[in-house]
Amino acid sequence: MRLLVVEDSPNLGRDLRESLARDGHAVDLAADGAQAQQFLASYAYDAVVLDLMMPRVDGWGVLRWLNGREPRPRVLVLSARDQVEDRIEALHLGADDYMVKPFSYEELSARLQALARRSVQSDPVLRLGAVEIDPRARQVRVDGEVLALTPKEYALLETLSTERGRVMTRTALFEHLYDARSESSDKVIEVLVSTLRGKLSKAGVTDLVQTRRGYGYVVE
Repeated sequence: MRLLVVEDSPNLGRDLRESLARDGHAVDLAADGAQAQQFLASYAYDAVVLDLMMPRVDGWGVLRWLNGREPRPRVLVLSARDQVEDRIEALHLGADDYMVKPFSYEELSARLQALARRSVQSDPVLRLGAVEIDPRARQVRVDGEVLALTPKEYALLETLSTERGRVMTRTALFEHLYDARSESSDKVIEVLVSTLRGKLSKAGVTDLVQTRRGYGYVVE
């Protein structure tokens, strides 16, 4: 997923970004609500991990700012405020989930995955002929055999397959797979497509990821 962490504690923000990145996500970090709004206005995120008590614009302000905006990411509030009234207010303002600090990273990761599944069908496994893509396990199987992919190769294939039939430009794919700190250019997508096709071809799948010259890539 493309994630935005909004947290004014430098240590916690850094730890969250690094842990989520190790899990294969593209993660940006905002130190306050004003910076979060800048990120949200520039990029499309799958989910936001949002602190409430921050300088300049607080988390409540971010929730209000998101109302009516499209596309709207899922929001998991992560706050030290543990009163029931705070949870109710956040949910009324559009938050999708609420966790209280201190927290378990494993639980936070599981809740983010659950938020992602809310927008997909009851059976999230994507089936494309002999290819099965399981977002829960982050695994691709060809004729039942697991295909060894890097996190970015997997993310590329899942993104194209979720948007099946839609041609996605190199730039759109890059913005979905890489965070704002990346020093790569969108040409890295060409490399990922090439290595992904090579692995699929070795498994007997030769025409899954197609090129629309001058436009981008598509899975049909």
